[in-house]
Amino acid sequence: MITKPNRKETRMKRHRRIRRRIWGSTERPRLCVYRSNRHIYAQVVDDSKSLTIAQASTLDPELKELKKSWDKDAAKSVGELIAKRVLEKGHKFVVFDRGGYIYHGRIASVADGAREAGLNM
Repeated sequence: MITKPNRKETRMKRHRRIRRRIWGSTERPRLCVYRSNRHIYAQVVDDSKSLTIAQASTLDPELKELKKSWDKDAAKSVGELIAKRVLEKGHKFVVFDRGGYIYHGRIASVADGAREAGLNM
């Protein structure tokens, strides 16, 4: 009997397919996003050195004033915060890795917030 894959398996399959093409370098690191039911996480990774340059999430002390940590406004705040931290490190260009999620809702809000704060994708 063949079973239908669940959502997590489907997302992971999509994520592996995307990661074959997306690679973060020293000049253009990778901005990867993870979405859970209650929070959203973002980090910028240099894959050539296996180094995390910066990270931000709705759990950060700077974002504790958010009323909801799971809506699009919180995701946009995370995007602005990660952009601010990456720009302080001297990187202006990044590659956006949506992590197998559909580019919609909170994932798109993170990207929009990062772009508005000055990152180029």
